[in-house]
Amino acid sequence: MSRKITVLGSTGSIGRQSLDVIAACGMEAAALAANSNAKRMEEQARQFKPSIAALADEKAAADLRVRLADTNVHVLSGLEGVLEAATIPSADTAIAALVGMAGLRPTLASVREGKRVCLANKETLVCAGPLVLEEAKDYGAKIYPVDSEHSALFQCLEANRDRGEVKRLILTCSGGPFYGRKRDELTGITVEDALKHPNWSMGAKITVDSATLMNKGLEVIEAMHLYRMPAEKISVVIHRESMIHSFVEYCDNAILAQLGAPDMRLPIQYALTYPKRIPGPSAPLDLWNCGPLTFGSPDLDTFPCLALALEAAKTGGTAGAILNGANEAAVGLFLAGTIGFLDIPAKVEQALAQVKAVQEPSMQDILEADAAARAVVG
Repeated sequence: MSRKITVLGSTGSIGRQSLDVIAACGMEAAALAANSNAKRMEEQARQFKPSIAALADEKAAADLRVRLADTNVHVLSGLEGVLEAATIPSADTAIAALVGMAGLRPTLASVREGKRVCLANKETLVCAGPLVLEEAKDYGAKIYPVDSEHSALFQCLEANRDRGEVKRLILTCSGGPFYGRKRDELTGITVEDALKHPNWSMGAKITVDSATLMNKGLEVIEAMHLYRMPAEKISVVIHRESMIHSFVEYCDNAILAQLGAPDMRLPIQYALTYPKRIPGPSAPLDLWNCGPLTFGSPDLDTFPCLALALEAAKTGGTAGAILNGANEAAVGLFLAGTIGFLDIPAKVEQALAQVKAVQEPSMQDILEADAAARAVVG
């Protein structure tokens, strides 16, 4: 069970909810790190009194130094500052919640310190799964999933540790705000439309990924690495209510499911306290009033991002880094109003076609694949 924790990405949605759990469970925040939100970081630093507060953005960090000048918090800046927060000796645990590819190197730094890593940054495994898991083995680090779906799989797999008896992993997917629409109905979708997730309150990037179903594709790749399962043994089912977070189907056709309210604080807490369970701040699931639970198949024609991710999962190597880099760049352009919603999968498909995947990649290969994919998107 964690006691002293570094929160990488503390000012984002997962980071803020992680701090809710830390406060409710009597844990300590040893270090906080984020990208550029100096105002929110100041508030967090004053409440949690970490030894280190790091911002990757140099100007924001300079602002934070002024804001925290009357405290004992050591303010750091740039990637080096974030890496120092990730490796602070006093922390036994790191919550990896930085968004996107930016989370890879800080997460690896925590792994190399042999810490418990509570992984919310799925891109780390999408881009560099074999490398990260090998380093975790070498340095004695333990990786526990924070995504609600992967936490659910983790909990259901606890019922039977023999992976040979697992028939299939089934990831649930809300379907996002546009479930039931056809492709021609997605023309003219605005950023505001895409950010209206039906069940979860999340950051802008992951909310758009949920709208395109790319988020579920990334989760398939993450599950492959976390649970050492081939892509063909992982399925996706649309479950609009987001109360069942995933299933494991065994060879005898028994299916185990993990249920809970759509509250990210529950999987965050389980990653921090495993193997123990303790009372925490997450909301209970009211089975008597939750209504019927429904299931359906994803529409790969209307939401091709999921299909592209499944193909990248089968290709392996740097295909995940190409997929992720192109998607991050395309979503950034969409959020900026530069491209349309339907341009996101088109840009990703273009990058996957133009950038050659390298098998058994080094870290340099992964970084080059990411950069090349972003260059294709523009």
